[in-house]
Amino acid sequence: MPTAPQTIDELYQALQENDRRPYGRTRTVTAEELAEAAEQFAEPLPLVHALLELQEAYTYGSEPRKSPVVFARLLTLFDEQPDVFDERLRHSLFWRFKWVANALRQLPEIPLASLRQWLTEMRDRYEKAGLGLQPYYGQAYQLAAHVGEDTTRAYELWAGRARTRLSDCEACETCERALYHLAAGDDERALATWEPVLAGKESCREEPARSVSYALLPLLRTGHADRARALHLAGYRACRRDPSMSGEVGRHLEFCALTGNEARGLELLAENRTLFDEVDSPLDQLGFLTGVEVLLNRVELLGHGDLPAAGYAGRTWTVTALRAEVRRRADDLAARFDARNGTTAHTDRRRARLERAPLLDALELTLRTRALDDVAPAAPAAAPATRTAEDLPASLPELILRARELDEQGHPDAAACWARLRTLVAAPGYAHPDDPAVGPLARLRADLLADEASREGDKDRFEASAALYEEAARLYDEAAAPEHAVVARGCALLQAAQAAEPAGDGEAQAAALTDAHTRLVRLHEEAPGLAPYQEARLLRLRATALGLRLQVSGDKEYGAPVFAEVDLLLDFATRHGIAGQVSGALLLRAGTHALAGDLPAAAAETDALLDRLKAHGPAWHLPRTLGLRARIRLGLRDAQAAHADLTESLRLAAEWPSDTADTARLHGDLAQTCMYLGRPDEALRHLTRSAELDLRRGSRTDAFCTYSNAARLSLDLGRVEDCIALLDSLLAEPDVAAGELDDRLVAQLRLTRARALHAGEDLKAATAEFAALAAESAGWDDDPGSHAMIAAETAVLLGESGEFGRAREAADQALAAHAKAPRYEQLSNCLRELARLQAQQQGSEGLPGALAFLADAGRVADEARAAEYEARGRSLDPALAYEHGRVNAYAGEYETALTALEKALTLLGEPGPDADQAGEWAECVRLTAAVEGIYLERPAPALTRLDAAVSRLTTLGHTEEAGPLTSLAARLRDEA
Repeated sequence: MPTAPQTIDELYQALQENDRRPYGRTRTVTAEELAEAAEQFAEPLPLVHALLELQEAYTYGSEPRKSPVVFARLLTLFDEQPDVFDERLRHSLFWRFKWVANALRQLPEIPLASLRQWLTEMRDRYEKAGLGLQPYYGQAYQLAAHVGEDTTRAYELWAGRARTRLSDCEACETCERALYHLAAGDDERALATWEPVLAGKESCREEPARSVSYALLPLLRTGHADRARALHLAGYRACRRDPSMSGEVGRHLEFCALTGNEARGLELLAENRTLFDEVDSPLDQLGFLTGVEVLLNRVELLGHGDLPAAGYAGRTWTVTALRAEVRRRADDLAARFDARNGTTAHTDRRRARLERAPLLDALELTLRTRALDDVAPAAPAAAPATRTAEDLPASLPELILRARELDEQGHPDAAACWARLRTLVAAPGYAHPDDPAVGPLARLRADLLADEASREGDKDRFEASAALYEEAARLYDEAAAPEHAVVARGCALLQAAQAAEPAGDGEAQAAALTDAHTRLVRLHEEAPGLAPYQEARLLRLRATALGLRLQVSGDKEYGAPVFAEVDLLLDFATRHGIAGQVSGALLLRAGTHALAGDLPAAAAETDALLDRLKAHGPAWHLPRTLGLRARIRLGLRDAQAAHADLTESLRLAAEWPSDTADTARLHGDLAQTCMYLGRPDEALRHLTRSAELDLRRGSRTDAFCTYSNAARLSLDLGRVEDCIALLDSLLAEPDVAAGELDDRLVAQLRLTRARALHAGEDLKAATAEFAALAAESAGWDDDPGSHAMIAAETAVLLGESGEFGRAREAADQALAAHAKAPRYEQLSNCLRELARLQAQQQGSEGLPGALAFLADAGRVADEARAAEYEARGRSLDPALAYEHGRVNAYAGEYETALTALEKALTLLGEPGPDADQAGEWAECVRLTAAVEGIYLERPAPALTRLDAAVSRLTTLGHTEEAGPLTSLAARLRDEA
């Protein structure tokens, strides 16, 4: 807090501001400072308010040791000066007797006799104040359940009494009743009791998050896995990183461990690592640590005890080490509670959780399903799916020669050989074979660099790839293998050309590729003594350079040179019997036809190539060729055939290493095809699979772009919690948190998340995220249009929250950015919506502000008209006139509203066959008639208007649009 409040008004303002903060250390420290500041005032009332805020901060900040101390001061003030406490403050005071009872239960150092003494104090105080005792019996039951004795009797004494104003909310009492049945082993009855809370009909600050965390396993045991999954996603988001809900977090970790989602459990544990040190409540610690131990036990049992795990601050942890530390601490806590209570209840409950077997082998919880192998350190390269390490030659010379033989053929199994050799060469004490057939170590190191360079190029890391190829060429020269050096330098030229110019600058990229081709031709002509397979590779590089030039430029005149180079390659490879280069040339030719716009020719080429591959091989070219034909068929609008090709391509690709056919792209293409076929859920699965494959091979930007598309699609499908869970997982990635990923891509992920939060009716969180994005995007001088859009959406959310001052500021930011990069439709929509919200919420008092928003919208519409801009949705001018009518109607200015609405109808014109235009016109007629007939009490002209509109719409076949008008007309006639 910058400066302490000097007046009572300043103190109250500071208390209000602190009340808006989330619970945690910042809010608690501020509450402590404000309570200290309140001591300076002679009046006791400010101190009462400050102490109430402080106790709340301690209670929900998981600091139970301090809450009773603050309450003791409040109780003393009440006893000494009861007149200071009005009815509301008196209610708050008596309510908090329950908070103290709960706090004392959480502290094993407090004797059981003291807990019972406090309950006696509560009962006596309630009786003296003439209050019902149901809340007291509720606390007595909770103590009995905590201790593990006499729970049935205590439950009946509480549950059979009528509720009072000081009873816990219905959601909290529902949870306690359900937990009683759960402890008795009756899952079905517990779930039936919980239903109103789980369905969202009853809620409070802690509910339904608390109930959800307990209901997850009963739902699984009773066969409701899908509902458990949905509740896990929503429930976890409500409690994550919250010290006062650490027990709930622990139960979500346990749920992950028992459903085959151990990797997600470790991810959630990392997200909640601060709870190890922030939770001051021993009872909450026990619940959290037991859930953590269930997870860590499962991970270790599956053989991943060496994985890193997020744990206590000050050191790094493995799963095994953290599990041992957690077990020690949790065992001690359980023993302390049992010693205090004189039972074994907590040790028994903890043992039961730890001994639970998995309830499902695998339950897909999120769109980003990962196994523990996915979070383990990546191996240098993937081995072939259908081959094992035993297939590799055991002899080192044989392994080297086999790798080179396979590499000459372009065979995908070469990857496993190079991966094994890379490991052997890097090992301490490596001894290179003294074998003339193998050659010197420099030659092998060059081979390994060339393989690494190829993989970097596959990931579009062209600059790194070029550098590696150049280093490989130097080593080939050193090893007296000049022909290999030539091929490596040729590869370096192509990679450097792709890295030379920024993506999107087609002309510059084309020039770089033209230069690369010229240099490749010269390199080829000046290189004597090449083996046929090496010469074929140079021809392939030449053709590829020109093919890329055609692709980046889009200039079809570049097609003929590509065909000429392809013909050279095809003729040479055919004469020398190099099967891989023959099919490579045919694939290039088919792709060139497609790039040149001749899709039928491209389809015929791929058909012929597939026939050849099936007859003569190489078989590993089949998946890639099927993928190309699928893209061609999609271009020919045969999505069903494309889907079949891609499905078959993925089936065949599974027989080879994943890099052979770029399975990430195949899944991406299949997602696009599914969208054409109207199968968005299937598309979503393929998008997430594509992204995860890109992540595994290190193409993180591509992966995050694909995941961004998946998140937007899941939001469009109404899968809000799936969307949020996916984005939360991505935004928690280390490189994202460290700011290493492209900031605009991260902003897009956060923007989608903010929209999902809004769709999920979490207005507070959505507004906070939008406001943060608006502040960040204000510095995007190169992209003011995006800032305009973000600021506009932020303004609308602030308006929904009733914060029209901040909404005005955000709208002004959007208008300023719009002046640099116009976003006519988005700004008009935003300003009209803000006007509607302010008039609707504030009535006549909000009219001036609403009209100011509409004036800005009018200026935007004028600019759009001058720029001859055509809106994609509603036309701006009639939409603006309609909003003038609606805003004035909300403010009670009905004559002005009627004039504006009639103007809107004039601008709209008569409806036609278009359903959207007819719907907009019908709504305008409806509101006009409502203002005229109901508020201005002129039913006759309103009915004439409505009858004519209904007749017009019915004639055009717009019966659905006519329905509301017919209903309004019937109402006016009934009231006449």
